Amino acid sequence: METATETLGLDRYEIGPKIRRLRKSKELSLVRLGDHTGLSAGLLSKIENGQLIPTLLTLMRIANVFGVGLDHFFEHEAKRSRAPVVRQADRLRLPNRTDGESPTYWFESLDFPVTDRRMDAYLATFEPGAEATALHRHTGGELIYVVRGRLLLSFENETVELEEGDSTYFDPNFPHSYCQKGKQQCRAVVVVSGSQ
Repeated sequence: METATETLGLDRYEIGPKIRRLRKSKELSLVRLGDHTGLSAGLLSKIENGQLIPTLLTLMRIANVFGVGLDHFFEHEAKRSRAPVVRQADRLRLPNRTDGESPTYWFESLDFPVTDRRMDAYLATFEPGAEATALHRHTGGELIYVVRGRLLLSFENETVELEEGDSTYFDPNFPHSYCQKGKQQCRAVVVVSGSQ
């Protein structure tokens, strides 16, 4: 019996297996992926097994969770570069807030073309006068390297000041926040591993 993807000739793209690999690389269950996408675990299972062809809207919801474009599902993995380059001109600068309030910082993904990455790397820009981020926490590990300016990293009972050239590694499971210090813009490379 042919699956839906075989019927339309989409099996050559291996969309379902690609979704499964992305999900497993982030150690997400079908239920957890469903929580992130608003799709049921049963529907996701059928898509992964090639029993159901996802609509573009459904595929986009899945792609957004993993930070990949739709092209990820339609290109052959053998054609992907072993060392994808993110050109400065291709990076998107996004605010950390989308609720209408002023952003506390801006970030640019440094590794967005890589879909099976074991970490996420960002260039964060903190403008003078911006308020501190809200305390937040996540799993994994976090490394910060200050490229320019000064940054305050605050925990519930401790504040660490980082200056240009300083770096720190910490357990982000402890609630923490960031705040630019001084009159100069602060730019920092932030690397997060194992989060979701």
